[in-house]
Amino acid sequence: MNHPRFIFTALAATLVLAACGGDPPPPPEPTGPTAAEIEAARQDSIARAEAERARQQAIADSIARAEAAREAELREARATLEEMVFFDYDESSLRPEAEQLLRRKAEILRASPAVQIRIEGHADERGSTEYNIALGNARAETVRQFFVSFGLSANRFAITSYGEERPIAQGSSETAWARNRRGEFVITAGANEINP
Repeated sequence: MNHPRFIFTALAATLVLAACGGDPPPPPEPTGPTAAEIEAARQDSIARAEAERARQQAIADSIARAEAAREAELREARATLEEMVFFDYDESSLRPEAEQLLRRKAEILRASPAVQIRIEGHADERGSTEYNIALGNARAETVRQFFVSFGLSANRFAITSYGEERPIAQGSSETAWARNRRGEFVITAGANEINP
């Protein structure tokens, strides 16, 4: 009778030992991404890099366009400030077209407080040297007073007269004389601080 019990005990012990004593089976080897998954990840990375390059290029292009527009505005404002005005024969009063131009200049000068201008008065060859110097001075002063009437400080404007000494048109014709009866503008300070 002890025999079946012994067999049963031995069998139970064998099963317990078999269950506890052996090494567990190894985990399955990781398979990793497939070739298709690797290619998809590569393409996604390329697409993101290209999108970022395009975004950076768009920003750079936008900045370049803004800088070019600003440079064009500055060139135009400077050209306006330096544009000459012309006077009638033996006159220092402003023509209507000169007033329009001076108004545009005044707007730029109001927005550009660091800018200073020298106003140069000129005359044609008719009349004495002394008279033409006085006439050129009167023309420059008329322009300065126009700016002052727009609230600009008189100390931003120096005036000088060259009379008939610096003609821009040669000859003794009305066309040449009309070009020589003028006021010229030279930016003496703040040329880099013009605000159009």
